[in-house]
Amino acid sequence: MLNIKIVSWAAGTFTAVSFIFCVIYGLVTPESIHMHQFLEIVLPAFEWLSVGSFFLGLIESFAWGAYIGLVYVPIYNFFYKRWGSVTA
Repeated sequence: MLNIKIVSWAAGTFTAVSFIFCVIYGLVTPESIHMHQFLEIVLPAFEWLSVGSFFLGLIESFAWGAYIGLVYVPIYNFFYKRWGSVTA
């Protein structure tokens, strides 16, 4: 059984750190190969790149990760209760 609080915080932190890496990658590579268009599509109101937009993207990234944890854990736990104790 998974703990929803731990998984949600871990997934939120993972996506926030991934966002930071994507921004750093975008700053050190030529514009033709970085992901600013993808970030602008998946993060509402995010625009490449200002200080306010960076923090908005960071918060939105964390929220997406937390959402994944909040949805995934109950689904996982449901199936674990149903079939988890069956040994092959």
